Amino acid sequence: MITFDRWYLLLGLIFLPYVWYFEIYVKRGLKIKYSNIEPVVSCANKTFSLKKISATINVVILSLLIISAAGPKQGLVSKEETKNVVDIMLCLDTSTSMYALDFNPKNRFDVAVEAAKEFVKLRKNDRFGLVVFSGLAVLQCPLTIDRDAMIKSLDNSSIGMIKIDGTAIGSAIMTAIAKMKDVVSKTKIIVLLTDGINNMGEIDPITAAKAAQSLDIKIYTIGCGGVGGKSLYILDDPLWGKRQVYLPQDLDEPTLIQIADITAGKYFNVTSREKMFEVFREIDKMEKTEVKMIEYTQYKYFYQYPLFLGFILFLIKLLLEKLWFVRIP
Repeated sequence: MITFDRWYLLLGLIFLPYVWYFEIYVKRGLKIKYSNIEPVVSCANKTFSLKKISATINVVILSLLIISAAGPKQGLVSKEETKNVVDIMLCLDTSTSMYALDFNPKNRFDVAVEAAKEFVKLRKNDRFGLVVFSGLAVLQCPLTIDRDAMIKSLDNSSIGMIKIDGTAIGSAIMTAIAKMKDVVSKTKIIVLLTDGINNMGEIDPITAAKAAQSLDIKIYTIGCGGVGGKSLYILDDPLWGKRQVYLPQDLDEPTLIQIADITAGKYFNVTSREKMFEVFREIDKMEKTEVKMIEYTQYKYFYQYPLFLGFILFLIKLLLEKLWFVRIP
């Protein structure tokens, strides 16, 4: 888009028709008396037409000079994007208790993976990592901006992938912290999802939460299932084959709430597939990535083009006056 440094000078274009009219009809030369008028009249008619051409050229030259003086320019906009990336480490429980079918028709773990994959897709600017845990905690995917790699790591995770069963919540948190502590970023969060009580590992969850707090890492905890009661499982019995059984739930909700409170996070309880997706969307809303857009504008000036064209027209007018325009002596 063309703009002008001194746009108000363009108002001078309004008066150019009056200049043209003045050149043709008002401006007078010296009057000379002739005894025979007929040759003069024929010459005057020709001179009048040439006078129009000369006046038109003068007006065009003036308009070009006005446009040049107004400073025509075009802005070339360049943008610089600054992102404050959020580092997010997902800690997913892969213990056998995640086989519970209270998120029917799928088990807790499969629904958690589906919701986590949607969460990753929503956050295009952030780094993700994955820790899976049961009796031990294992880094499945280091922090990366490659969302496809993170989603592939989620797809490759499964219940029982760690041969030692159990629930090592404290170890999972410490494994995530170890991979985040040296990363420079404004915001670091851990999303911890489990359905059990900490019964494995050398570090208790509260100590791990305090370590996260000291490094300014926020933990969102998600507890799957209810507190107390029983959940439906399908067991593959070697004697009786597959059969449905109800086993007690052992979700340690007070500990998960305390972990979240210590680190200024939040605890969520999930009892259905819909609630699982809702929780991940809520975390996405609470931890928005800050993106700042700075625009720089560089201007390219075009005043030289109308100025050069006006100069060419001036030379042409001079030549016409010398070679073609007829003046009455």
